[in-house]
Amino acid sequence: QVQLVESGGGLVQAGGSLRLSCAASGRIFRINAMGWYRQAPGKQRELVATITSGGSTNYVDSVMGRFTISRDNGKNTVYLQMNSLKPEDTAVYYCNADVTYWRGGYTYTDDYWGKGTLVTVSS
Repeated sequence: QVQLVESGGGLVQAGGSLRLSCAASGRIFRINAMGWYRQAPGKQRELVATITSGGSTNYVDSVMGRFTISRDNGKNTVYLQMNSLKPEDTAVYYCNADVTYWRGGYTYTDDYWGKGTLVTVSS
C-alpha cells in the first residue's frame, strides 16, 4: 500500500557530510512519525533520529549536534542531514514511517520500512 524509497547514501571521508532522503508514496492519508535507523555490520539496528508530524525531534546521543532530521509534509519526504561524519557512522540507513493509508474506503495505520541506503565513512 505504501512504499518508502531512500536515496543519498555513498562514500565520504571522515569530517564530511551527506544528506539522506526518503520519499513515501502510495494511498497515503497521513504520515505520522518518521525516522531514520541504522545497522552497522555485526550490530543490531539502532534508532538514529525521529520526527513527529508536528516537527518534534529526537536523536540518539551519538549523533546529537551532528545530524539533523527534517521533513516536508507536502512531499511526504523525510531528510537526514549528516555532518562531521565519523567512521563509526558507517552503516546501512533505513527510513521508517508510521502511515495511515486508504484501503477499501477505510483508513488503516501500519509501520513501513525502506530497503536502506549504505553510508560508508572512510578514515
